[in-house]
Amino acid sequence: MTVVIFGRPFAPYIEKMKPPKEIAQEIALRPRFKIELEYPKEQALSWFAEAKEHTDAYIVHCVDDHVFIKIPKEKQHFWSPQLDIEIISFEDNHCTLHGLFGPKPSVWTLFMFIHFLVATLFIGMGIWVYTQISLGAPYAVQLTVMALLVLLWFVLYFAGRMGKATGHDEMLELYQFMKGVLRN
Repeated sequence: MTVVIFGRPFAPYIEKMKPPKEIAQEIALRPRFKIELEYPKEQALSWFAEAKEHTDAYIVHCVDDHVFIKIPKEKQHFWSPQLDIEIISFEDNHCTLHGLFGPKPSVWTLFMFIHFLVATLFIGMGIWVYTQISLGAPYAVQLTVMALLVLLWFVLYFAGRMGKATGHDEMLELYQFMKGVLRN
């Protein structure tokens, strides 16, 4: 796939790219990275604004000091990542780019809601088990449900890992696109 940036073709070579160590993290479901830039943030933001006008291979949204890069709707799947970038300026002619890869906000919200629900049920079951023990009543069913909730937590974690793995190539494409815009 060839992407046109600033009127010039840009072909991403994902297999040759060496992503930052943070992208290859084993545990983080939402990898983060930080890049120090040797030019003012206004220049970087203008490059992203110009890239928005010159490419249809990615969806680029610029809001204040934030840039959001997404895969186009027709190519997205449930686990498609997006790249959220914040550019912060501390000195003249220097700025820091903070990047965060993650699923679409609706997917992340659903995922966190399910985690919260499982945690609430686990705490509720723990209280019920304690009550049953205090009353001298049987509590095997509640302990079984607690064990199943722990199992569900592991299933959710590995589902998130599988989703991250599914979107890994797209994550590298987004990262390389960002680097191409910044190399302008």
